[in-house]
Amino acid sequence: MTANTPDAPVKKSPKGFLLMALISLLGLILAGVLLVVFGLAMAYPNLPSLETITDYRPKMPLRIYSADNVLIGEFGEERRNLVHIKDIPDVMKKSVLAAEDNNFYEHGGLDYWGILRAALHNATSSSRQGASTITQQVARNFFLSSEQTFKRKAYEALLAWKIEQNLTKDQILEVYMNQIYLGQRAYGFSSAAQIYFGKNLKDISVAEAAMLAGLPKAPSAYNPVVNPKRAKVRQQYILQRMASLGYITPAQYEAAKVEQLKVKTDSSEFGVHAEYVAEMARQLVYEQFKEETYTRGLNVFTTITKADQDAAYLALRSGVMEYERRHPYRGPEAYVDLPANKSEADEIVETELAEHPDSDNIVAAMVLSAAADKVVAVTASGEEISITGAGLAMGKNWLSDKNPPNKRIRRGAVIRVMQEGKDWQITQMPEVESAFIAANTEDGAIKAMVGGFDYNRNKFNHVTQAWRQPGSSFKPFIYSASLERGLSPATLINDAPISFDAGQTGGQAWEPKNYDGKYEGPMSMRRGLTKSKNMVSIRILNRIGAKYGQEYTTRFGFDSERNPPYLTLALGAGGVTPMQMAGAYAVFANGGYKVSPYLIAKVTDANGKVLSQANPDRAGDEKNRVIDERNAFLMDSMMKDVVRFGTATRALSLKRPDIAGKTGTTNDSIDAWFAGYQPKLVGVAWIGFDQPKNLGNKETGGGLALPIWIGYMAKALKSVPIEERPVPEGIIAQDGEYYYAENPPGVGVDSLEGATRGTPAEEKQKDAVKNELF
Repeated sequence: MTANTPDAPVKKSPKGFLLMALISLLGLILAGVLLVVFGLAMAYPNLPSLETITDYRPKMPLRIYSADNVLIGEFGEERRNLVHIKDIPDVMKKSVLAAEDNNFYEHGGLDYWGILRAALHNATSSSRQGASTITQQVARNFFLSSEQTFKRKAYEALLAWKIEQNLTKDQILEVYMNQIYLGQRAYGFSSAAQIYFGKNLKDISVAEAAMLAGLPKAPSAYNPVVNPKRAKVRQQYILQRMASLGYITPAQYEAAKVEQLKVKTDSSEFGVHAEYVAEMARQLVYEQFKEETYTRGLNVFTTITKADQDAAYLALRSGVMEYERRHPYRGPEAYVDLPANKSEADEIVETELAEHPDSDNIVAAMVLSAAADKVVAVTASGEEISITGAGLAMGKNWLSDKNPPNKRIRRGAVIRVMQEGKDWQITQMPEVESAFIAANTEDGAIKAMVGGFDYNRNKFNHVTQAWRQPGSSFKPFIYSASLERGLSPATLINDAPISFDAGQTGGQAWEPKNYDGKYEGPMSMRRGLTKSKNMVSIRILNRIGAKYGQEYTTRFGFDSERNPPYLTLALGAGGVTPMQMAGAYAVFANGGYKVSPYLIAKVTDANGKVLSQANPDRAGDEKNRVIDERNAFLMDSMMKDVVRFGTATRALSLKRPDIAGKTGTTNDSIDAWFAGYQPKLVGVAWIGFDQPKNLGNKETGGGLALPIWIGYMAKALKSVPIEERPVPEGIIAQDGEYYYAENPPGVGVDSLEGATRGTPAEEKQKDAVKNELF
């Protein structure tokens, strides 16, 4: 019997195993790819619309400009200046490409070689390397978060591809260079160029472009203001990349890598001190546009000019500091204990001086050593300075060793210093405040406005918000009123003491006095104004009636409720603002027309479309006339004498016969004014304390406010020709004086002492107004 033998096992060849493994792997890969493709295909319709990119309308800040296009203020969360790709300089574009994506114009949204390179680097190194293209960054900035997940990366890749299908490369780069955040609230490279270097984007150098191009990677880490050393390292890397890619020549590279950059440490600093102007403009625009004000990209063009504003700012600061030099030193602002160890002392100095910010050229400094003949101090910048000789004058009495520690300039004292030429001097921050405004007399356009000594210390705008007593600077309006009641510049008025008992006032007795306590007897009205005689002004108002005087002054823009109808009105005891005074004095300057000071000439949108434009009242339009041209001429003639012979003779230094004005010093020297003009330009200066108190017994408007006015006008009128005012019709000249033609000598009021030429009703009123005092 034959036995059955089992079949021998079949041996599979190694090639078969490999083939099966390969097929399985390919199947898995194919399944994975199909799964990814399916997932992406499902996700693609759900991708966000690209409308925010294709119709790119970024948040644009409110920008305030001077009339000559100097940026003076910017408001908004995002500081951005939209610039089109054709206007971006080539060096800026190449710097960005070198830093972020040099294959930008070759890839389709994803840089596959870059992804592979980054993957290999990340697998073999502890440091992380990214491979995001500019297109991916645009996708992420507009639509996605920064979380490191596969899902977010997938969406980012899809969005990048979608963006590449819908926008050109230049459009993508334009969006990126306007949208990317670059630190210091700057969005986009145009804004960053202005904030970091104070330059227009078109004017930046290769070195500056490389510095800016380093910011997108990490705006805080490579910020040249906050981290200058790290920013420099990043800049040098980008310059090397630009050179290796052939974007710049070897010579450009060598020059750029050693270029010393001047980075603005104060990113809010503008080319002109017009903080009060910018804030006032912001408030006015917000009233019209509300929250859109800060995102719509509105451009506000004011009426001020840089030259005028600079002149006003410097004149006001100079006038206030001159006042400080005449008054006692109040001592150091603070004291700290400085250790002997220099590094420890430096840290304390830095911390303490940060609490005492500089005010332009008035610098805070920490005293390191002090003696009667020399003070050594250090500023916040680390500069060590020595103060000797005349520079010690203000603090001389505080350098004595006999003074107690809290009444002495000593080591650890925080003082204020100023540099005059090469020499330093001790000074102090003023407590007194000041204001100045200048305006065009023909339409009221404000040419300069300084609302206080330092906006960062006191944001209260004294030009528009400070209601102060005008003192003698109000007298011209009472004199103007009297011209309409038959008086003339030649009318005789007794400069003699006058008193009103309780029965006449209905209250307490009143015995006004002249400022200097001197009385000169009968004098012409012209001389009374020239010498600013209180007794003359009171008798004038007493004659015409306080009620009439009050009503008449409203023609100039004053509020009747703030200037009650009492005889004290003759001495400027009511309330006015410097802006009101500017508009009021413009009436005398322009021949009798009321013009209202205004600040904003026009507002445009981000594309330059005019949204609103000023249409001011103008001199010459008879509907704006508020006083007779002859009245304005006579007042101008009398106020010219104030400059030639009276309380404002300092203004003769301008050597101009066409200027006129009036000083003002209130009771107890609490407010000091000067209001004056040239036919085309009016200016008003004021000085006083926010909490009213005596400025000093010898301080007057002529000594305090007038120098500020002169300082401004010396520059503002430098190239303005002298203007001779013609005598209007209806004015006659006789014996060197001017009169209304209908009120020649012998017809009008020749004297207030018993002489009357008014109507019976006016005569009856004469006695009644004596009671209108309080």
